[in-house]
Amino acid sequence: MLPSLAPLLHEWLPRQRWFAGKGRPVTGFSLVAATEILPLDPAVAGPGLLHLLVRAHQPSRPATSHGDCYQLLLGVRSSLPPPLAAARIGQVADGPLAGLTLYEGLHDPRVAGLLLERFRNPGSLGPLRFERAAPIEAGLAPRVLDTEQSNSSLVYGDAYILKIFRRVFPGTNPDLELPLALGREGCGRVPSPVAWFEAATTPEPLTLGVLQPFLRGARDGWQLALAALDAGGDFVPEARALGRATAEVHTALAVALPTPALLRSQTRDLVTAMVGRLEAAAQAVPALVPYVPGLRAAFDAVTALGHEGRGWAAQRVHGDLHLGQTLRGEDGFWSLIDFEGEPSKPLPERRGPQPPVRDVAGMLRSFDYAARTHRPWSPEWAARCRTAYCEGYAAASGTDPRGEPELLRAHETDKAVYEVLYEARHRPDWLPVPMAAIHRLATATA
Repeated sequence: MLPSLAPLLHEWLPRQRWFAGKGRPVTGFSLVAATEILPLDPAVAGPGLLHLLVRAHQPSRPATSHGDCYQLLLGVRSSLPPPLAAARIGQVADGPLAGLTLYEGLHDPRVAGLLLERFRNPGSLGPLRFERAAPIEAGLAPRVLDTEQSNSSLVYGDAYILKIFRRVFPGTNPDLELPLALGREGCGRVPSPVAWFEAATTPEPLTLGVLQPFLRGARDGWQLALAALDAGGDFVPEARALGRATAEVHTALAVALPTPALLRSQTRDLVTAMVGRLEAAAQAVPALVPYVPGLRAAFDAVTALGHEGRGWAAQRVHGDLHLGQTLRGEDGFWSLIDFEGEPSKPLPERRGPQPPVRDVAGMLRSFDYAARTHRPWSPEWAARCRTAYCEGYAAASGTDPRGEPELLRAHETDKAVYEVLYEARHRPDWLPVPMAAIHRLATATA
């Protein structure tokens, strides 16, 4: 069957926002698993639903790479009704589906509703395993969210949100693992999973999707920060509350999961990786080169403390924390979402314990980004938010992240270097945002 679908997938897959291999041609596909969730009945108008796990093979990958594995939910109909025209992939020319139309199934309310029913009645279907942690309402109307980049999400009524992971890896995804752990600890800052599904195609399961409560009426921190800037308002109370929320999540994760200390060798490896990213970024972005010695000093300071015997606690963290990963409810309560970590990094790295200041550094950088969107630029606004966030964190955890200045500066520097490379490649007009931080960090003394 896959060879008959390959010509359509060659055209369609690289155009999807969640396709990670942009800029390199797809040379072929290999099938990991195929499941007919809903058989197509020729006697009725349809639809059928085909679940595929497919590896996309591309050049310029490591010799050990087998290609990225993608999750596809493909609708099949004899003809598409007009509301689904934009979801069309194409007509299959040959093979078992010859003459039928293939389309992105998540945009079909009948197909999306079937997924919810699978969660309501958990169990196995071929290699797929559906799990449920709580009762689920029936008959909720689905709609697709168009805001995500690396995954796809469906909202059912105003009750649930289903995140579908598009590029999948062996091992439990942190966006399932960590919210489950936080739920067991009674941490209300993260919506606890209601249901999820996995594929048993490797020794370790592949997490395919997570259903969580939908926080109706909530607005994300990025939108709220920009609104405050536009209105000339203060964001300090919200920044302080965000610091408290982050600390509560970190505290619960430290109770729920192991908290190993960073050994001297691990500190060395941490710094080596940061230096490597700096050197690679400087080769790609010449504007970074004059700042390299000052930025290296931030990393060298951590190395020196490690040689003196200084150690740091490590634990599971969010891994990609910024204002857009936070939601404030209508009651003013802040939640943290999207614990997947940086999708570009290998899953074992995302699941490894890290210093909590990694998350703090991400949020501090996010305040800078928000301030830079406003004209004129308001560095004082960002500075007040950064201070308030650290104060809120310290009040809730008893530990002020500014008490480890070398480690915090190193992580913030590492984040800014990543931002420089990203903006240079994807949004050159935004490059002054991280470069302002680079200048500050390269000339800092701690």
